[in-house]
Amino acid sequence: MGQKEFLAEAVRLATESVEQAWGGPFGAVITQDGEIVSRGQNRVLLTGDPTAHAEVEAIRKAAQILNPQAPTIPPDHQNEGTLAYVPRPEGSPDPVPERARMLQGCSIYISGAPCPMCMSAIYWSRIDAVYFACDLDATREIGFDDAFQYEDFQKPLDKRRIHVEQIYPELGAKAYAAWSHKPDRHPY
Repeated sequence: MGQKEFLAEAVRLATESVEQAWGGPFGAVITQDGEIVSRGQNRVLLTGDPTAHAEVEAIRKAAQILNPQAPTIPPDHQNEGTLAYVPRPEGSPDPVPERARMLQGCSIYISGAPCPMCMSAIYWSRIDAVYFACDLDATREIGFDDAFQYEDFQKPLDKRRIHVEQIYPELGAKAYAAWSHKPDRHPY
């Protein structure tokens, strides 16, 4: 299969989501080495879960498929990371010398440009490449306006549409200290 077939499958999934009234016209496939690893469809209306976007669904499934031992980790091994490490890319500002592989080596094909939540999930999963059919303007034209979120994130916290405020940093510092002082932490 090639790029056109991968994107066609994402669009097929998106169309099915609309026809079944599961959610908006969004479908995604994650590929590795020329093969489809996972598929995702927007299922927001079906589940009532606002995070059930096609990209997030595909990422969750790919993580399960590419890391099959994770769901069955016995209790005495739960503090062991199951994801292989990869070295920091040359020239990266990342202060950690190696991190968990996640979905490195994969690409994602999407019927529409990713919203900020999905784009963040793609970054966190370390997917190598993103390909999409419809851009943000086309997405806005059918009633899904993600552009305002991208714009809102650029504003100072006190100027955003949603009230965002830092409170009690000393409480959060306890969890951060626990992570910082854990000798066997698994960077991801």
